[in-house]
Amino acid sequence: MPVLQVALDLMQLNRSIVIAHEAVDGGADWIEVGTPLIKSEGAEAIRALRREFPGKKIIADTKTMDVGSFEVEIVAKAGADIVTVLGLADDATIEEAVMAGRKYGAEIMVDMINVPDRVERAKQVEKLGVAYICMHMGIDTQMKGEEPPIDVLRKIVDAVSIPVAVAGGITAENAGLYVEAGATDVIVGGAIIKTEDIRGAAENIKKAMSGAKIDTNLAKKYSEEDLFEAFSRVSTCNISDAFHKQGVMFGIVPQSLKHRQKMVGRALTVQTTNGDWAKPVEAIDRAKDGDVIVVDVGGAPVAVWGELASCSAMVMGVRGIVIDGAARDIDDIRDLGFPVFSRSVAPCAGEPKGYGGIGIEITVGGQRVRTGDWIVGDESGIIVIPKEMAVEVANRALDVHERENRTREEINRGSTLSKVNELAKWEPVK
Repeated sequence: MPVLQVALDLMQLNRSIVIAHEAVDGGADWIEVGTPLIKSEGAEAIRALRREFPGKKIIADTKTMDVGSFEVEIVAKAGADIVTVLGLADDATIEEAVMAGRKYGAEIMVDMINVPDRVERAKQVEKLGVAYICMHMGIDTQMKGEEPPIDVLRKIVDAVSIPVAVAGGITAENAGLYVEAGATDVIVGGAIIKTEDIRGAAENIKKAMSGAKIDTNLAKKYSEEDLFEAFSRVSTCNISDAFHKQGVMFGIVPQSLKHRQKMVGRALTVQTTNGDWAKPVEAIDRAKDGDVIVVDVGGAPVAVWGELASCSAMVMGVRGIVIDGAARDIDDIRDLGFPVFSRSVAPCAGEPKGYGGIGIEITVGGQRVRTGDWIVGDESGIIVIPKEMAVEVANRALDVHERENRTREEINRGSTLSKVNELAKWEPVK
């Protein structure tokens, strides 16, 4: 029967121990001391988890690339049963790791992350005496929305005689597919450790590994076709955190949003001049369902958008408008439920003179915007995501959102934000 390995990819040891206990209660068989945890807490994390779980296999995810013998000795003495070495490492490093493992009572798992020919390398490292192969799709690759390499997993299983583990993007929805493809060790991180109900998440994955069909959006990775759904699940704050504070339109604020209302869509850009509302209104006729009209007026004070334009835009399926300038009729627009973000509000409108253009690159709120870029707005503000980066940013924002859900759960159990994150411990040494 395949085993479920929970990957404790966190910074804090105390949190990891609590999560590990709940995961084991839910059916997790093996416990992985994740690479971030080893880097933050060192071999002491392995010792602590060995004391907590004397009857469980402990995996030290060191991802060793060099000095295989020395690193295996360190973590094996600390209590690790299995140690990971990168498939990209030199053969000599893997051989040294295997020999040290035999001396200190640890097995070696070779992690195939970023190996160009994973099937051929799996056959090579098996001959070096390793105990496991791990077919691993890294987190940064997952964020780009790439499909899990199940076909490669099948080829590796057919090519070697040792057990094959699988890691990267595994959820209760797809865990069964990996087992069907031959994986004997299913390694799950985010889909367990980011949840409010750790035990329930582990139970669901174990059921999925046994063939049950489980529907969940947890830790789901989205592709280009799913971006409306993905961005609708996160806040602008989540996106800003995931996007390293890029894309925020400063000074552009929500004017007509109702509580919890959100705006998501692709940009249709417009440039015009103070009070000239011709091009913004003409853009409605060129808009596609799901577009957000984004208007550069250079911050000018005379309105270029009002209630009649909003009504017309809604008929065409436009999701909202962003104006680096002024809007008016805000009370009527709020009644319509049409999202308007602008720099200012003014009762006066100008005349439709027709200066400017539609579909050209503009600057709004200090950010470059092109037609086709993604626009997300809510009560906290407005943000633009370049179309080339949208899939990755959406998936990273969802990761931020899910990790916050776990933090909130720990706070509700009686902790505090600073305690959960151990802020004092991680302040710079002075």
